[in-house]
Formats: sequence, C-alpha cells, structure tokens
Amino acid sequence: MTTFYDVPADLLNPALADRLSDIDGISRPQWADYVKTGIHRERPPSQENWWELRCAAILRKVGREGPIGVNSLAQAYGGKKDNGSNPHTPAMGSRHIIRTALQQLGDAGLIEMKETRTVQSVDGDQKLYAGRAITSEGQKVLNEVAHSVRGKAEEAYPGLAKY
Repeated sequence: MTTFYDVPADLLNPALADRLSDIDGISRPQWADYVKTGIHRERPPSQENWWELRCAAILRKVGREGPIGVNSLAQAYGGKKDNGSNPHTPAMGSRHIIRTALQQLGDAGLIEMKETRTVQSVDGDQKLYAGRAITSEGQKVLNEVAHSVRGKAEEAYPGLAKY
C-alpha cells in the first residue's frame, strides 16, 4: 500500500487540498482574503485555494514530524525578512493562520493534541501537551490521496517505481 511518505509533496499537496475542500469543517475564514502569510511577505496570497493548500501542507507536516507545535510550524513556513540596506533576518510565518488551520483540522478529526502528562498546580490538575499529532482518520486520508497520486508520481519521477 502506498503511504504519503512515498509521494513527493509537490504532487501530494494539491490533490490533498482538493480532498480537504470537500470536508465541511475546513473552509477559508473571512479575514483570510486580506492577510499576509508572514511578516516577510509584501502581499497576500494570490491563489484562490491557498487556504486549502496550506491546510494540506500542515496536515502532511504534522503526519511526518508530529507531534509538532505551532511555533515549529511557523518557523517552517517563515522566510527572510527584507530589512532594506541591512542584512536579511529570519522571519516566522503567521501563527494565527497556522493555529486556525490546526483548529479546523482538529475539528475535522484529522489531528489531535498529544498529551504528555498531568501536573498538579494551585488551580488544580493541568494537562501538558507535546503538540499536535495525526489521528488514524488523518493517516487514512493522507494514504488514500497518496495512493491516488502514485501513478502521476511514477511518471514524473521514474526512480520511484522501485520503492
């Protein structure tokens, strides 16, 4: 069976974005038409389905590297900030976009919070989390999309057939 590890991201993410657009819980918020994806960007995204593409990329990254947190994802989706005549500096991606996408994926049942332990405090018991991890339903969706894209991947990258 083909898994999402076997298919390159440039072929998997658009197909996964089409699949996520069919899920009711994942939709572009109203404010998403006007925001930049990070402080290193000059303009908002121009693609029509950029929200679904970002959700697909986040779902794939949580599946590969999970449990992973919002700050790690923001660093991954960051870039270089142009400081004019000064040297460029690293900039993080928008944590609000990532957090909202993670919440939508969590409401759809594709990812979940990974609990590490419960700690005693003055306010009572508090749970500590390691980040977000993929659920079995999310794994199933990723693998189904990867299996449907496998033919295109073998045509584009002939060396994949031996895997």
